[in-house]
Amino acid sequence: MAAQALYAELARQLNAIGILRRGLLRALPTDCPSGPAATLSLLHRHGEMRVGRLGELLAIDMSVTSRHVAHTVDRGWVERVRDPADRRSRILRITPAGTAKLTELHDRTAEMFSHRLDGWSNGEVEELIAMLSRLRDSFGADCRVPPPARAATAAPAVRPEPAVRPEPAVPPAPADPSAPPELPHAHA
Repeated sequence: MAAQALYAELARQLNAIGILRRGLLRALPTDCPSGPAATLSLLHRHGEMRVGRLGELLAIDMSVTSRHVAHTVDRGWVERVRDPADRRSRILRITPAGTAKLTELHDRTAEMFSHRLDGWSNGEVEELIAMLSRLRDSFGADCRVPPPARAATAAPAVRPEPAVRPEPAVPPAPADPSAPPELPHAHA
């Protein structure tokens, strides 16, 4: 097991990665900020779904999810169609224009990484991907941070646990080699 000092340094490095991630999301084009980009990414990966399911995957409030959906629908990237199982409900479906926008976003992100990681070997990039994947897997599917373990003799704390907004689980990449990679998910 690693020493406490190593875990503290890991926490500092992950905080820096969080800052980097937010910078990546800010670099998205103004017509497709992080929320709509995540909406397109999830619809591409999981297929058509109801807005409630999209909100669960985004791990955000329904009102925010609705704004992201409205943004993508207004631009023709997503369409609302009647749910055949319940004609009163609508399901969301990515359109060809939405797939094209998502490909543009992925190309832009890949180009940025290509520029920033110019001195890295393919092996180093693959190792980083593998280690990040392993780290995410160590936290489980929903990436929630469990509360610290308590000693058996310690009295339970009375304070409530803070609310944690989990990152959406990221399933394996699609088998289709022509499918674009996923963009980072954002909470709005």
